[in-house]
Amino acid sequence: MSTIAIVGAGPGLGLAIARVFGEQGFSVALISRTQSRLDELAETLGDEGIEARGFASDVMDRDSLAAALASAKESFGSIDVLEFSPAPHSPVPGLEMVGALDLTVDSMAPQLEFYLYSAIAAVREVLPEMLERRSGTLLFTTGGGSISPIPMMGNINAASAALRNWAVNLNGALAGSGVHAAYVAINLLIDSGPEEASAAAIAPLYWTAYEARDTAEYLYALDSD
Repeated sequence: MSTIAIVGAGPGLGLAIARVFGEQGFSVALISRTQSRLDELAETLGDEGIEARGFASDVMDRDSLAAALASAKESFGSIDVLEFSPAPHSPVPGLEMVGALDLTVDSMAPQLEFYLYSAIAAVREVLPEMLERRSGTLLFTTGGGSISPIPMMGNINAASAALRNWAVNLNGALAGSGVHAAYVAINLLIDSGPEEASAAAIAPLYWTAYEARDTAEYLYALDSD
């Protein structure tokens, strides 16, 4: 059975992606900070017939992230898809939003750690086995500010754009290896009202990316009309 590891798993998009892949026969490794919340998500998925388990980790702690992914591999045998979409759902010291005019090195560094460096660390834990198998998928998610920046989100947008650049570049470097990387920018507030903005409506895009393997970048946004 194939396994997807969702880094940044929560009750919104993470759970919706888990359902999409679980319904296709995947096991699900759920990774985020709080074990009790992960256990609730795993129980919800289990009640729906999807094998799932939670592994607590703080993405800002690279040793913790490595340990969680190692435990997931030990539990499920391998990680075939890595989906990386951490997002601070409550205020986290050091990750405060800073506008473009007020940006400093000190206010930029934590965002790079959160979005880019933790993604690199996660990939380093799963990519060697994928390359050996010549099979695997790496999916990365941030908000649409990586493509259409918002001045008030200067540090977040810059870090997201760095992740976008690396993910697309990574896919190019992986050409011919059997491993595909793709980046998804979500340019809307998830579950903000319209059905098209719901996590359930967005999640199938990740299965499309997994199956199609023909592009390194997706933008999800509501139609302008």
